[in-house]
Amino acid sequence: MIFPLAFSAHSAKVAIIIDDIGYRKTDQNALTLPGKISYAFLPHTPFAKELAEQANSSKKDVLLHIPMESTSGKLLGPGAITSEMSEEKINAQLAHALAEIPFAVGINNHMGSHLTKLRKPMASTMKFLKQHQLFFIDSMTTSQSKTRALAHVYGVPHLQRHVFLDNHTDAHYIEQQFKVLIDKAQLDEFAIGIAHPHPETITALKQLIPHLAAQNIELVPVSTLFNQLNNTRTAQLTSE
Repeated sequence: MIFPLAFSAHSAKVAIIIDDIGYRKTDQNALTLPGKISYAFLPHTPFAKELAEQANSSKKDVLLHIPMESTSGKLLGPGAITSEMSEEKINAQLAHALAEIPFAVGINNHMGSHLTKLRKPMASTMKFLKQHQLFFIDSMTTSQSKTRALAHVYGVPHLQRHVFLDNHTDAHYIEQQFKVLIDKAQLDEFAIGIAHPHPETITALKQLIPHLAAQNIELVPVSTLFNQLNNTRTAQLTSE
């Protein structure tokens, strides 16, 4: 496992979100990862509330991982948002999820390759997020996502996933994706990686995460990236 020396004199930042938590008791193993990992919980699943409370007690960022309609037609599970829903129904779904995990700091999409391309349901989603002061992380399951533009319209803090770390769960693949995440962070000063609570992923990340510091990269909660961006924008406006 060899990583080249970091070339930046300034510390870059990486946020890692573990998605899809809630269906299995063994998902709690993801909470043993070292450092400031962020966690995204599927609403109304058997272990979501319990594990979200554990993560929150450990001062980790907690997100709602909202199922959204995909182009594949896969089953979405509880708390899902689909294209035929009215704004009232979308609000009700999101409010129900937030009531279960009220300390969530934002949401990201589970699937959503169809829904995130649609202006109307995503506008309704953004209105809800603005009202409740939540941010949106786009998992980028489609390159045609409209979330960035709509988040800008409604004043919702928005970022997007840069790297999926474990589309395949063999250790070599995860290591290579982790290297891509490091390269992205060093190039752009920050990067967001998404992974899942697979046993192979947890094992690999426990070995890989300590390498971030050696690369002069800080592992941060995803909310820290929004705070940093806000501070940068404020400084830019003040200097103009």
